[in-house]
Amino acid sequence: MTTCPTSYTCSDKGLILPLVSEATWPIGARATIYLIGLLWSFMAIAIIADIFMSAIAQITSYTQRVKIPDASETGYKEIEVRRWNGTVANLTLMALGSSAPEILLSIIEIVFNDFKSGELGPSTVVGSAAFNLMVICGVCVIGIPSSETRRIKKLKVFAITAVFSVLAYVWLIIILVVNTPDFVDLWEAIVTLLLFPILVIFAYILDKDYFGSSSVDDEEAGLEVDNLLSQEHADKQVIVEMLRRLKSNPDADEKNIARLTAHLMEQNQPHDRAWYRSNAIRKMTGGTPLTTPLTDKSSELLETLLIAEEAGGDPDFIHLSEGGKKAIIEFESPSTAVIEKEGRVRINIIRHGNLDRRVIFRVETIDGTAEATSDYKPLKETKVFEPKETLLPIDIEIIDDNVWEPDEVFFIRMTLEPDQQAVLGKHPVTQVTILNDDEPGTIQFANPSFLFKESVGCAQIKVERSNGCDGRIVAKWKTKDITAVGGRDYENTSGEVVFEHGELTKMIEINIKDDLEFEKDENFEVDLVEVDGGAKLGKLKRCVVTIVNDDEFAGFVDRIADLTNANLDALRVGKQTWAKQFEEALNVNGGDLETATAFSYILHFMTFGFKSIFALIPPATIWGGWLCFIVSLCCIGLLTAIVADLANIFGCLIGLEPEVTAITFVALGTSLPDLFASKAASTMEKHADSAIGNVTGSNSVNVFLGLGLAWVVASIYWTSQGVSFEVPAGSLGFSVVVFTICAIVTLILIVIRRFVGVFGNAELGGPKTPKMISGIFMISLWLVYVLLASLQTYEYIEGF
Repeated sequence: MTTCPTSYTCSDKGLILPLVSEATWPIGARATIYLIGLLWSFMAIAIIADIFMSAIAQITSYTQRVKIPDASETGYKEIEVRRWNGTVANLTLMALGSSAPEILLSIIEIVFNDFKSGELGPSTVVGSAAFNLMVICGVCVIGIPSSETRRIKKLKVFAITAVFSVLAYVWLIIILVVNTPDFVDLWEAIVTLLLFPILVIFAYILDKDYFGSSSVDDEEAGLEVDNLLSQEHADKQVIVEMLRRLKSNPDADEKNIARLTAHLMEQNQPHDRAWYRSNAIRKMTGGTPLTTPLTDKSSELLETLLIAEEAGGDPDFIHLSEGGKKAIIEFESPSTAVIEKEGRVRINIIRHGNLDRRVIFRVETIDGTAEATSDYKPLKETKVFEPKETLLPIDIEIIDDNVWEPDEVFFIRMTLEPDQQAVLGKHPVTQVTILNDDEPGTIQFANPSFLFKESVGCAQIKVERSNGCDGRIVAKWKTKDITAVGGRDYENTSGEVVFEHGELTKMIEINIKDDLEFEKDENFEVDLVEVDGGAKLGKLKRCVVTIVNDDEFAGFVDRIADLTNANLDALRVGKQTWAKQFEEALNVNGGDLETATAFSYILHFMTFGFKSIFALIPPATIWGGWLCFIVSLCCIGLLTAIVADLANIFGCLIGLEPEVTAITFVALGTSLPDLFASKAASTMEKHADSAIGNVTGSNSVNVFLGLGLAWVVASIYWTSQGVSFEVPAGSLGFSVVVFTICAIVTLILIVIRRFVGVFGNAELGGPKTPKMISGIFMISLWLVYVLLASLQTYEYIEGF
């Protein structure tokens, strides 16, 4: 009778694993299983780290109301400010959230290894720091479009964290190589740990400018009152503005407008590194994204807004030109006036939309009250817009017969030749008015009454000038209440309208107030009371303006606002209940199947088990986020212990030393979420702080907390035994020295990029060739670090 051996290849490399005997398993199969398990565990750590970050976001989001002086009657105004300083939060809880796996790996390895130093924990700390500084910075430099740059805003804070990130590893060299080679005394471990609060204090002082002069950021000197999309919640003003821009789009239904509005508002919100990291993790695991994904229809609406903005804010031409694919040609103005004695009138034809093709069209005159050959010379010609040409003038000759006659009109019409990649715009016909000479004209309203909805904002009342347009005319007007009350229902109760020489129409603008209350239709009167310059008032010198209640429109707006705010609330980190957590865990893309991709389904099913288990963790809304913080931290610790076993056994099975496994597989697995987060932050943010500004802080915290806390615990234990804590310098010391040199070179390059014009005077982006060179150089430094550290581990290079 034979029994399975209790000791076999790599069976003694794990603290928890293997759970069953693997003595009869082929080594290749075992290596494959452990590799898959390692990669799968990285996804699990990413998911629990997202929950951990949501707890941190909840903890640091609490605000308090403070009073600041202003010029109001009370002498002050109340504003909400966060209790946590942003810099302190980034260097403490936020850094702990992003570096928790590395920190806990180092602590767990020592505690469960009889307080002896291991190879995986310290090497992972250094390997992650190298990847974070060199690879992430390099990718962010390259990832910015060539025409754009990103500069670090809080330069003082970045400077102090950069100095401490180098100091941290120089201090390791002093401990491991210079002062007490291969040993860490208790005082050295304590100093390592104390450097963490010292870093936080210095960063806070520089952030507050306690020893310097505070400067006002030009970009934030004033409140962004004009940028409606920067608000945290959608109100009626935001929705009305969106509807105004999308007024002529047939696809602008409630759901898609709400989705697009939430998407744009979320993009306009300031985000910290925790938000970007959580969003990157959710994309990696098929979870609920923190940005509102756009459907095909809402993407079309976004395209409408973008192209309309380029075209002066009018979205109508998007549909005419089939999304900008065709050219649009039209007359510049629907009407033109000319005094008979001038003898010629110039009419402009404009083209927009697609400008790349040649467009052939015809123009011809059509009689109105003016007759061809007697009042003007007829025109019937073929015209051509050459590629890139946007303006084409035509001249019509006017015949002066020296006989008085009333104003006369004729028309000019354009038609497209067959098979043209173009369409006619909103003004394919223009009216030309031939005015009687030397008459200032008659001023009157275009209509006896006007009707406007209460939500119109500004009522435009048309005033016309006829029977002459000679000279400058000023007409005075005033309003008279009927059932509407000036100052309550409308504004601008009097004013002047000015007709310059040759002008035929003007608008009186009266602001209509929308009180959002149900009321009957109201009206008021507008009177033309006086004109100068020899002009006279016509018969229509009074008109009645009726304000129609628009409660149906108000209900439409309210429904969109509610949908938009529901979309925004779904994106808030740490705002979930237990039921919501399970709903998102059990559904692809958090339940938003409309925008889920095939890759989302694959990622969801790969991580379904982890999501379901972690949905049991208390939501961040309980106990201010602290219960979620503690439970998720414990889960990270357990997963980290499993990752340590998987990495050690996998490395052993394929012949990799633990130090090499740590700086490659483990470092990459724990740092990939940071890479995706920084890449997104570099393109979405105006500054580089969220992209690379926190990298140096995290690298410092990894040493001060990850190694400092573990070494303090181990040093206390070994000091109580009467001996010093042994940490062989060997590969770790060599790795730290190489990293420190590469880190200093990388930081110098970042500083040079900021102050040298060839790089665009910015840490990220700039001209294409310099940014590609510098980005590739940074990534190459990481490869050099990995290569040299690996060669030394295998004793091809002599260590310390």
